[in-house]
Amino acid sequence: MQKVYLRKPKATADYTSQQQNKILHFSLQDSLPAGHIMVLNTHFGTLSYLACDEMNIPRLLKQEQFTNTELSVLMPLLELFPYYCPYEVLYAHFYAGGKANEEDIVKAREHLEEAMAEGNWDQEMRPVRCALSRTRLKIRSFNVDISSILATGYILLVTGEPEEEEEYEESRKVVAGRR
Repeated sequence: MQKVYLRKPKATADYTSQQQNKILHFSLQDSLPAGHIMVLNTHFGTLSYLACDEMNIPRLLKQEQFTNTELSVLMPLLELFPYYCPYEVLYAHFYAGGKANEEDIVKAREHLEEAMAEGNWDQEMRPVRCALSRTRLKIRSFNVDISSILATGYILLVTGEPEEEEEYEESRKVVAGRR
C-alpha cells in the first residue's frame, strides 16, 4: 500500500506575505468603472475581472488563463499603465521570466541597440511580439487592447468594461425564475 503524506502549510509571516504577493490587484488608474478591478493570480496565471454589485458583493465577469510567457509580457504592461512600456522592458521581462530588474533592463537596452545597428532587431523582437500577439487575443475579452507605439514600445488601452459571461447570465435567470 502506498503512503500518502500531506504537507502542512507554514504559518509564518513570511509564508503569508509570499501568498499575498501571488495575487495582484489592478484598478488601471481609474480607467475601469467604480467598483471594478482586475485581479492577477501570478501562481496560476489567471487574470480575473471583478465587479461589485449593489450589495457590494464581488462578481466575476471575465477570467482568462495566461502562460508564463504571456505573463512575462503582460505584467510590465499592467504595472506601467497608463504609460507605455518600452521595448527593452518587455524584452528584459520576457527573457528573465517576468522578473527583470534595472540591470536586466539596461542590458536589454544595450542588446537591442546593438541589434538595431546590426540590422537584426526584428529577429530579436520576434519572440516577444509573438507572446504579445497571444496575450492580446486573450486580454481583448476584457475590453483591453495592447497597442504598438512606433519605435517606442507598447501600451494598454482600455476600451470599456467586459460583457458578463453568458453562463453567468443564464444561471442568474434560472435562479431568478425559481423565486
